[in-house]
Amino acid sequence: MVDVIIAGCGPTGAMLAAELRLHDVRVLVLEKETEPVSLVRIVGLHIRSIELMAMRGLLERMHHHGRQRPAGGFFAAINKPAPEGLDSAHAYLLGIPQPVIVHLLEEHAIELGAQVRRGCAVADLKQDDEGVTVELADGAQLRSRYLVGCDGARSTVRKLLGVGFPGEPARTETLMGEMEVGVPQEEIAAKMTEVREAPLRCWLRPFGEKVYSVLVPAAGVSDRAEPPTLKDFQQQLHTIFGTDFGVHSPRWLSRFGDATRLAERYRVGRVLLAGDAAHIHPPAGGQGLNLGVQDAFNLGWKLAAQIRGWAPETLLDTYQAERRPVAAEVLDNTRAQTELGSTEPGPQAVRRLLSELMDFDEVNRYLIEKITAIGIRYDFGAGPDLLGRRLRDIEVRQGRLYGLLHRGRGLLLDRTEHLTVGGWSDRVDHLADPTAALDVPCLLLRPDGHVAWIGDDQQDLDDHLRRWFGKPAN
Repeated sequence: MVDVIIAGCGPTGAMLAAELRLHDVRVLVLEKETEPVSLVRIVGLHIRSIELMAMRGLLERMHHHGRQRPAGGFFAAINKPAPEGLDSAHAYLLGIPQPVIVHLLEEHAIELGAQVRRGCAVADLKQDDEGVTVELADGAQLRSRYLVGCDGARSTVRKLLGVGFPGEPARTETLMGEMEVGVPQEEIAAKMTEVREAPLRCWLRPFGEKVYSVLVPAAGVSDRAEPPTLKDFQQQLHTIFGTDFGVHSPRWLSRFGDATRLAERYRVGRVLLAGDAAHIHPPAGGQGLNLGVQDAFNLGWKLAAQIRGWAPETLLDTYQAERRPVAAEVLDNTRAQTELGSTEPGPQAVRRLLSELMDFDEVNRYLIEKITAIGIRYDFGAGPDLLGRRLRDIEVRQGRLYGLLHRGRGLLLDRTEHLTVGGWSDRVDHLADPTAALDVPCLLLRPDGHVAWIGDDQQDLDDHLRRWFGKPAN
């Protein structure tokens, strides 16, 4: 028996496997595909996800394969620059091919000791008081203490659990791909300027030498499991612009819809859901992959604590309590962005008004922090505004804060030099540093970088150590 079986080796599953292995949890990842996905779609890591990579020592690997871009113009593609002074040492977008992200995260998990088996599809599951029995499509059975479904929007795990997935079906569909064009860039730019009534869900953007990223609305809603053809793109381009620009030699083609759904529960006994298995939404703002990776980061240390035997009684329940409301907010903001993409007069009037409002720094900052997930504040009870928020990568005596979080442990940042983590030293590190760039005397960070306590009283600290890290070892 392994400790955790993860269904799905996408970004969410691979990130979760790595987080669990930081705590010596025995992990088996089952991926139904026999080979890694070859579709070279460029996605953006937002600020919070970049911070998570820095916390685990992965950011340099990501930078090697990505390109930094300004952290602005995300909300409904309204072209406004990012406000100055965003609360992060990593205030940029990192554009990187999705297969590269998956490869790097899977590589990281394997380096830490996770097992990955490809060509293994989950067909059935049964759970009892001791664990979960997973039956594969070939009839083989595996046993684990917990199962996590990171198996995407059509999640088999979610369906087998009978968890409801309410929301709205797709009303529109969009085709996206990378391909070569047969006309000069100037001709494309002139035609796009000429056709001012083109849908907002439509662009041709240069991506490399003669290669363009092409986005066009589909003729209707179809089975997303069936990839579009080059002919589909040619027909839609001709309908909108009167020409298909001679597009040819596609690198990849895909389709996505605006279906919006949220799982009713993230946990049923010993089975949990994360990533697209728990929530789907339109790609507006580029939040999907980021939301899933952040789910994994929140769940990993909590599930590990449960398995290692030191988790407080309700710790694992905080996964749903914290992450489901975050997903609900993402669904709402993508609904709003989708409406603003309509060419109807009403939505366009609202879009123009919002564009004016975003000239106010407070409005622009609020929307950027929402899209990039640095504005999240979990409800830890009454306290200073920093309580429940993530802490930026501040300077400390040893260099940068995030460099101290690579092991996935809690951290007491103590500017008084009078506190101690005592019997929690096996799961919480202690940094006594009066020079740390903080406006508070001391704080306690959870392994996911969120501030769990602020103060300077040892007894109060001990109470919060118990709340988040269980009973002391001695």
